[in-house]
Amino acid sequence: MAKGKNVLTTGDVAKICNVAPRTVSKWFDNGQLRGYRIPGSKDRRIPVSELIRFMKVHNMPTTALPVGKIRVLVVDSDRDAASDLAESLTTKGDYEVQIVYGTFQTGAVVQKFVPHVLVINLLAEDIDAAGICRSIRADEDLQTIKIIALADHLNESEETALLRNGFDGCISDWGDPTEVIKKIEEATAIIY
Repeated sequence: MAKGKNVLTTGDVAKICNVAPRTVSKWFDNGQLRGYRIPGSKDRRIPVSELIRFMKVHNMPTTALPVGKIRVLVVDSDRDAASDLAESLTTKGDYEVQIVYGTFQTGAVVQKFVPHVLVINLLAEDIDAAGICRSIRADEDLQTIKIIALADHLNESEETALLRNGFDGCISDWGDPTEVIKKIEEATAIIY
């Protein structure tokens, strides 16, 4: 299995979990392990985030996963704030972090870096957070990326609207990096 792969076959999962592929198929078919079938085929695909959720629920060791660190892409036009957040995520969260400062740059870096999580400052100038979210949700190859919105003092209806529009989480007060780390872990089901 290639490092950085976001979706696995039943054979990949079987190797990671040290079981037969047929066992993985049973887990999938009875709903314990979620994923999807390839259209026009019986082949199953399991997102890495779902496999890790499953492994944690069943107290299985995740050390066999060749995914390395969680890759986080910080999207913010405020260079100082982005650098501070990236530094905190790298040191306190032990994540692999990259920063982009604009909408166009985000698209290019997402294709190369293939982040597990996008953290977008909704208040940043020159960044179309809603457009970035729509583009990622429309691209089948990027479906597993989790998108977290950063904004000051969101009310409940604003948070609900963001979740309804494709974001996986919201942080209203993101001055504390531990809150951002907590939200990343919640959004990714504590993956990788």
